[in-house]
Amino acid sequence: MNPKRESQLELLFAFHCRARKVPEPVREHRFAPPRMWRFDFAWPDRMIAAEVEGGIWTGGRHTRGSGFQADAEKYNTASLAGWRVFRFTGAMVSNGTAIETIQKALEVA
Repeated sequence: MNPKRESQLELLFAFHCRARKVPEPVREHRFAPPRMWRFDFAWPDRMIAAEVEGGIWTGGRHTRGSGFQADAEKYNTASLAGWRVFRFTGAMVSNGTAIETIQKALEVA
């Protein structure tokens, strides 16, 4: 795990994974070397990743021009490499939509 501070939403998603007995994800999984890109949660053996997008209502990094553009490049590169990347808002993590989606994705992978 890299030294970035875990968000409360990431901690909640990790808790949901354990509670639902989802296979343990790799946290902060680096992909596409030599780029420094990481997924918040990944199941590399199934090429599935989950990204928890915080700050969408407060003008966070993911909604500003340069952050949005960098995210688009990251996700497009991941898709070209065969990754299925699922992006979740805080509300989706909190209400259980995120973990339900990941469970379904892992079942069909």
